[in-house]
Formats: sequence, C-alpha cells, structure tokens
Amino acid sequence: MANLFRLPIVRNLIIQVHKNQSRNIMTTPARAKKLLESLKDNPYFDKYAGAITRLQETNPEEFVSRIVDQQRKAEEKKEKAKTFKNDATAKPALKPSMQRSQARLSDVMKTELLEDKVGLFLKPWMKLQTRLYSNYERKFAFVSTPIFYVNAGPHIGHLYSATMADAVVRYNKMLGLDTFFSTGTDEHGNKVMNAAISKNSSPSNYCEEISQLFRGMCDDFNVGYSKFIRTTDEEHRRGVHTFWTHLHNSGHIYLGKYSGWYCTSDEAFVPPSDLEDLRKPDGSTIKISSASGNPVEWMEEENYKFRLSSFQDDLKHWLKDEKSVQPLKFHRILSNWVEEGSCLNDLSVSRPASRAPWGIKVPNDASHTVYVWLDALINYLTVLGYPEDKYKKFWPPKVQVIGKDILKFHGIYWPAFLIAAGMEPPRTLLCHSHWTVNDEKMSKSKGNVIAPSKAAEMFTPDGLRYFLLREAVPHSDANYNEEKIRKILNAELADTLGNLFSRCMGKAVNPRGIIPEASVAHKDILRTEEAENLVESLRCLPAIAQESYENFNFHQVVDAVMASLRYANKMIEHHKPWALVKNTDATSVNELEAVLALGLESVRASALILHPIIPQVTENLLCHLKIPPDSRQWRNTEFLRSGRVAEGLEEERPNNLIFFKRIK
Repeated sequence: MANLFRLPIVRNLIIQVHKNQSRNIMTTPARAKKLLESLKDNPYFDKYAGAITRLQETNPEEFVSRIVDQQRKAEEKKEKAKTFKNDATAKPALKPSMQRSQARLSDVMKTELLEDKVGLFLKPWMKLQTRLYSNYERKFAFVSTPIFYVNAGPHIGHLYSATMADAVVRYNKMLGLDTFFSTGTDEHGNKVMNAAISKNSSPSNYCEEISQLFRGMCDDFNVGYSKFIRTTDEEHRRGVHTFWTHLHNSGHIYLGKYSGWYCTSDEAFVPPSDLEDLRKPDGSTIKISSASGNPVEWMEEENYKFRLSSFQDDLKHWLKDEKSVQPLKFHRILSNWVEEGSCLNDLSVSRPASRAPWGIKVPNDASHTVYVWLDALINYLTVLGYPEDKYKKFWPPKVQVIGKDILKFHGIYWPAFLIAAGMEPPRTLLCHSHWTVNDEKMSKSKGNVIAPSKAAEMFTPDGLRYFLLREAVPHSDANYNEEKIRKILNAELADTLGNLFSRCMGKAVNPRGIIPEASVAHKDILRTEEAENLVESLRCLPAIAQESYENFNFHQVVDAVMASLRYANKMIEHHKPWALVKNTDATSVNELEAVLALGLESVRASALILHPIIPQVTENLLCHLKIPPDSRQWRNTEFLRSGRVAEGLEEERPNNLIFFKRIK
C-alpha cells in the first residue's frame, strides 16, 4: 500500500475524495459513474437499482447517522428487555447514553460499516474509496516507547525499546511528518514501594533517582523524545482522574467483589489457565504464574471492575487489520487470546489503598488506588496534553513500541479502555522479543544484567545502537555477546563504511578533500561491470530500505546498505584510485573523479539511510560531505539527489574525520 500512495494518480484520487467528502457518495470521482454503467449488465441490477438510487442521494455522514440511530433504538429495546438478578453479585446496567454499539462506533468503524452496508456490486468501488480515505497519509505521527518501570535501573532491553522507537521517529521525520515521541517512567505500585524500602529511601525520592537514570539513558543514546513523562507528575494524575471518571460515569466501571490468584510481583490477577504447580526443595507445592514464574496467592476483596468481558467483538474488529499488531507472530497470539476469551473476564482496576498505598487515589473514593496498569497506560494520552483537546492533534498513535511481556496489557486492556472512552486504538503495536546474554536469560541472580552506560564505554552509544537494531529481529529473542558485537562493528562500520569513506577522502588519493558531484556520466566514464553493479544497487537501495523501515525490519535496512557498500568497495578496488592519482593524463584524471564521485555518493546515500539507526556518526559524516539539513530527507536517498552545498561555500565541518574507530 505504501508504494501505491507514491503514484500521482492515486494521490490525486485521495485529494479528490477529501475535497468531495460532503458530496453524494457515488458522484465522485467520474470513474464511479462508469462503474455504475457497467453494473447495469449485472442480472441483479434491477433488484438493487432502488437501493443504489437512494445511496446516490445520501452522503456518508447521513448514511452512518441513520445506521447509528437504528442501532441505538435497537439497543435501547434490548436494554429494556434485560433483567438483572437482585443480588450483590449482579452487574449494574450500562447507562442508556453510552450504549455499546453507539459509544464504540469510531470514525474508522464508520467507514467500514458504510462499506459493509452498501449494495452487492458497489462493494469493489466502495472498498477502494473507503480504504483510500481511511489510510490517507496523515501529516502527524505519534510514536511511543513503553514507560519503564522504576523498580530497577535500565538494561539493554530498555535501550532496545527506546532506540527502536527513536529509529521509527527519525524515519518518519525524514518522510516529512510532524512527529511527537514520548517515553518516560512508570512509578506507582507495590514493587516500587518495596524497592524504595530496600534502599532505605522514600518512594518519591527513589522514583526521582531511578527516573533520572532512564532519562540519562535516553539522552546518552540520542533518543530524541519530545517529552519524558513520569506517572507521578501532577498533570498525569489529573488526566487519570478525568479518564476514570469518564469510564465510571459511562457505566464501564462498577464496584464488585473480586477473587482469584494474585501475583504480587506482577501486580496482576492470574487466570487459572495461566497457573502451574511448582514443587519446592522441601517437597511442598506452590502455585506460580506460568508466564513470569512468580508465586501467586489467593485473594478476595472488593474492587472497582472494568467491563472487559463486553469488548470481545470490539477487539476482534480492531484486530481485523494485521497491521494493528506487528510482527504477525504477535498478532496471531493476541488474536487467539481474544478469540478464546480466557483473558477477557471483567478486570479489577483498583486496589484497596490499605494494601497498595503508593498509587493514584480513585476519584471520590480514597479507600482505593487506581490499578497501576490503568494508570500507566493513560500516560500515552496525558503526555499529549489530555484531557485538553490538544492531544487530538497526534491521536491515535501511529506506532507504540512494546515488549512481548506486556502484550496483553497493550493489546487487550489498552484498546478496550480506549474504545470504552470513545477513542481510536493505536494504529500499530510494534511488539519485540527479549535479549539474552551469552545465550542465558538476564537476571540479577546470575549477575549478567547489561547496563547500557557500561556497554557504551566499550562500543560507543551509536555502536551499541547499531548492534541492537542490526542484530535483533522483533519476533525472536536476540543474544548479546561482546565478541560478536566487536566483530560486527569492526567489519561493517569500520571496515566497510568507514574504510570506503577513507579511501575516497584520504590524503593519498584526494589531498585537497574534493567532493565531486556524482552523475550518470561517471558510470559511462568507468565502463566496468563493477561501476554498473554499484549504480544499479544505489538506484534500488532506497526502495528496499524504505520497505524494510515500513515493516520495522531494521536488520534488513542494514543488510541492504551493506550490500551496496560492498559493491562500492569492489569498484574502488578494481579502479585503484591510489594508482590513478599518480597519472596526470586527462583519462586518468576523469576516471579518478568518477571513482571518487560514485564512492562518495555511496557514502552519502548510506549515511542518510542509516541515520535513524546511528544518528550521531551519520550526522558527522553528512556534515563532512557538506549535505545541508534540508537535503537530508528521505527523497534525498535516491541516486544523484544529494543537495550538496556548492563547492567554494564555507561551512563548518569536522576535520580529519574517522567515521568509526575499530574496537580492539
């Protein structure tokens, strides 16, 4: 679909659809009329002709309004017919003003409803029209990391989430989108309070200390967040109160008895299907969560509960689009959970303040605190300014990066909360797997938790970013190994890209540091297979890299860049510029210029494409090549679209640049 939007005819069609959205459905564009004419040959045309005529006289807003009204009336009749048992365990009825179908008919759902209700032979056109309308390229992109829990300091798993989201943001900026990038810390709950006690600190002081470690990690590794949010911020607390009150007043939250197996370490109730027995060394048996391995205990208490059980159809609807959760592996896992319904029981969204005091108090009931996961998830709204309307500029999120251990919270609870509040769920949850260290799970007990700051002392911040995004694939766990990191960084950043740059700018072949502008003529001057292969590779590189970025396959971006750079180095080796520079005849001079021009064009394109992954070293490289900021957009990754500053213009740039030093 991304490639389809690049076609001028499709862009014009999208613009036309937007301009005419208030006009009759079937009167724009002109091709729709031709389609209707061809439909008259259909044997069922007479049967549906009346319906088609009525549709022609109805714009989409009026049509959807009628459907909504019909649904509302039908639901009101059903509600009146319902009876609840008059006992303490019965759920209170939903308020008529927030009936299920009416309250959850979002803008995207309206276009799909419109698509489903049209006549049999109008569907092909309507599907195209509504798809183009709903997928129209927005000029805004909201990207987020999960907020990091402050029961301990940052490790490379946290850095991986942050750099992955940062790469997505930087890529979208290169496309010209106005982006908002959020990250921050999750600071409530018993685990945080217990961690503070173990450090002989108050919860607030402890949260301040650990939160600064996460902020420092982001700053040290060039994670360019727009705002760093903390759930102890007063603005966040007000937003949580507003969101809770909205759900409560709408009938989506009610007070009821809750009993079940509770995991204190995970701060969550665990369904029976996710339990297993663990035999202790003394022969006794305890129950543990099969997901985390942490022990559970039976608990009964009165909590506020969210009507999660009534959102199964809505979650299925959201998951109809495979892009809603990526990679596909995690979409399938989540879809199976929703289909089975085992984790869709009504959700406890509060805790007694006597048991969980370190949290946000429930509005109008100080005896309860808000469940940490409801509190934490709302950060994606409050970081944008919710409950003020300014949050709507960037809503819904384009990409939310999460780890696989929090898939259920973001893939079930979060969209259900949003739909209940009448808001669009995220467009894409990008779920990644975990990191092992030397093929073993990271754990404090093993002493193998890798702190990003320590790793950067050996590999540099951009070097570590490069390895994390180059090595990992989101659908599988990745392995951290120092020897492997050293080999990859030396072979690719130092020897492949760095060496190519040095070969073209070294004093031996380019004593004046000339940066010749590449052209098609340079390939014709060289007339070799090596030059031909390089130019063809550079022409294909942007499309390959863009598809990989769109699918969040950063390792494939690097693979494509390295393939082109290897072609460039082969071209250098074949033409031997260190020998050409010794000859002063016109042929050698022209050939030398062609070799340097194509070599540096390879460096320029590669630096631009790798910029979302390793921003600092590519920034230095682009400055040295005299590429101005306004020529560092994605369109400039194309062959011969450098936008380089003209020779002779003075511009500050680093001297004697070494792109990436080999790691010993």
